[in-house]
Amino acid sequence: MDATLIDAMRGVVLEGRYRIDERLAEGGMSTVYAGVDLRLDRRVAIKVMTPSLGGNQAFVDRFTREARAAARLSHINVVSVFDQGTDGTHAFLVMELVQGHTLRDLLVERGRLSPAEALAVLEPVLAGLTAAHRTGLVHRDIKPENVLISQDGVVKVADFGLARAVAAGSAATRSGDVLIGTVAYLSPEQVESGTATPRSDVYSAGILLYEMLTGAPPYSGETAISIAYRHVHSDVPSPSLVTPDLPPALDALTVAATRRAPSARPLDAGSFLAELWDVRTDLGLDRVPVPLGQRRRGTGTATAHGTARMSSAGASAPPRMAKQTRPVARSTGKRRARSRWLTLLVVLTLGLTAGGAGWWFGSGRYTDVPELVALTEDAAITAAQRAHVDLVFTEAVFSETVADGVVISTEPAGGDEVVRGTDVAVTVSKGPERFVVEESLIGRPLQEVRDALADVPVAKDEREAYDEQVPAGFVAGFEPPAGTPLRRDQPLVTVVSRGPAPVDVPEVVGETREDAIDTLREGGLNPNAVEEFSNDVAEGLVISQSPEPAAGKVARNTTVRIAISKGPDLVEVPDVDDLLLSEATAILEGAGFVVRATCFLCSDGQVSRVSPGAGELVLRGSTIDVLATF
Repeated sequence: MDATLIDAMRGVVLEGRYRIDERLAEGGMSTVYAGVDLRLDRRVAIKVMTPSLGGNQAFVDRFTREARAAARLSHINVVSVFDQGTDGTHAFLVMELVQGHTLRDLLVERGRLSPAEALAVLEPVLAGLTAAHRTGLVHRDIKPENVLISQDGVVKVADFGLARAVAAGSAATRSGDVLIGTVAYLSPEQVESGTATPRSDVYSAGILLYEMLTGAPPYSGETAISIAYRHVHSDVPSPSLVTPDLPPALDALTVAATRRAPSARPLDAGSFLAELWDVRTDLGLDRVPVPLGQRRRGTGTATAHGTARMSSAGASAPPRMAKQTRPVARSTGKRRARSRWLTLLVVLTLGLTAGGAGWWFGSGRYTDVPELVALTEDAAITAAQRAHVDLVFTEAVFSETVADGVVISTEPAGGDEVVRGTDVAVTVSKGPERFVVEESLIGRPLQEVRDALADVPVAKDEREAYDEQVPAGFVAGFEPPAGTPLRRDQPLVTVVSRGPAPVDVPEVVGETREDAIDTLREGGLNPNAVEEFSNDVAEGLVISQSPEPAAGKVARNTTVRIAISKGPDLVEVPDVDDLLLSEATAILEGAGFVVRATCFLCSDGQVSRVSPGAGELVLRGSTIDVLATF
């Protein structure tokens, strides 16, 4: 926001309610003013977004939603959001006016804090974040500029929701100083994919702790990309490497909060705070007041999202030294002595300056690129600093011979003579390139597995195999087994189930019912027993089966029909004596017999004899002889 527009904002009343007074801070995304809520007659901080953002409807919509979400958050360690709105091209946020300064101001003044002081600042920061995380809010932009310290020592977190709103509404947040001012605290997942969870805030708070203990963030560079690269590809070093006298427990807590893998960090700010309390207790650290540094005027929120800087109206100037009075009268001898010393000092200074200039323009401006190949990133950085060259990390590459995080090559090469401050391009190994097939794919349909492996650059093949557990057409396994690290183009065979293997049909004819059923079930078949009469097979034994053993192998659980003998089919001969031959014949045939009739001197005489006789048990279908007479 240019100076003309900033000056023009003084005295403006937004939406007829919020009067802008003095400017407190200015940044690439917004400017913070002290102002007055005319309706409630109270002092407030007013953050006005740049006109380019205010004219972006997508940003305004997101800004409105995020501001409303932040306004629902009420906690002593969070800057209260009172209102938001738009007035023409001015999107603005009305917040609590905090009289004090930012943590950035304190760090610039103090350099670094003692462990007790660092915890005194971090505890309320985590307390405010805990309240936010429990309501589903993620800050996304924890950094010293967004941590305010009031004049009475209350720590407050500012700018909830604004990081997300600005990221959605302006490409400018991904370039220039704005990103540089923020990227030093961004988690790896925010850099890689833009996603943020409570664990992302934990990472940023861990970086904050690192800076308070050492006086600087772990990574720095001339470009945002170089800093972001370090977050993604390097583990944050222990702060004790910079501040050796730090307690090991505090060192370990900082490292744990800044793990690259989100799952390795504390779950949220509340978990981080609990671990911090445990460390404080274990170390026996006394609670100390929040360090205040120099007194400053009211800073509003003291940030203007991104790279806010305190204006002359928002921060007091360094203290001026009072003039000292000295005696006017001096002896002539003292004046002459001082004159001789001054002359000698000038001569020495000129000599040293000339010599230094000669050294610089001669050999002094040059240095040799150190041998960085086979060094770890941290070791390479240390060696480069000693040699006075700057490292620019290129995209890491896979290597079958160089371990992850170790330098593969540099340009210029080690030993080359370069001007001090030259950028040296460094390529770091990502270790061997490997691909892993997840075990969860076993038991899934074949086409689903094909889709999942479509982008895996291995030599894929398929084969079928019987499997007792996995249905036909589903994946039964892989060769090599799932979970095995695979090289690019390494063969991978997907084993597709054909279902259970076929089984032989056992011979059960002549066995008892019970034995036959047990034999079939043990062979993986499904017996279906039916009863039939048999004149040849004793009752209870198997007469026949289908399919027969000669049918060969059949699918498991195939139904095998077995006929169980009920013994002979015997029928009692009915009594047809004295009946007409026609009547007797009908009765006997109805009972299942074959009638052989003889009528003596008649056509339908009276039955006089039946053989076998009435009441006898004979096989169904037997022939019955019937004699009838006139």
